[in-house]
Amino acid sequence: MTLAPGTTARATWRTAASLRLIALFEAAKAVLVLAAGSGLLFLLHRDVQDFADRIVEHFHLNPASRESRILYRAVMDATPGRLRWLAVAAVAYTAFRLIEAWGLWRAQRWAEWLGAVTGLFYVPFEIVSFLRHPRPVPLVALAVNLLIVYVLARRIRNL
Repeated sequence: MTLAPGTTARATWRTAASLRLIALFEAAKAVLVLAAGSGLLFLLHRDVQDFADRIVEHFHLNPASRESRILYRAVMDATPGRLRWLAVAAVAYTAFRLIEAWGLWRAQRWAEWLGAVTGLFYVPFEIVSFLRHPRPVPLVALAVNLLIVYVLARRIRNL
């Protein structure tokens, strides 16, 4: 294998490992969204309000909490047509992320660009989310996303 000038085998291995780690992360997100989309189809023609009540009870949530209100608001807007469209969107998102993951796994330049651009797209939303509700989850999401964008941008710049 021929290395670029100034590149060590260790740096090349580290870059390949980081790309594969990002690819696994993107694939995991895709599988999670696919599972959520499948769950939406499960809710078709069922009592969605009862399902929401059981979730709140199972996780011992306060029915007046912010999270419960978000869930109940979503349930009120749930129609069979909307659930189907959300499931279709979940499948499309899954396909998009799996294609990106495949490209990153194979160290394809287009996938690196795709990952960096789509990662940057989420940054403003994650910042706003953290500023509105300063909790660990939005902060971790922002930090992980910025790390991924940084790794991909460095790789793009160095090629």
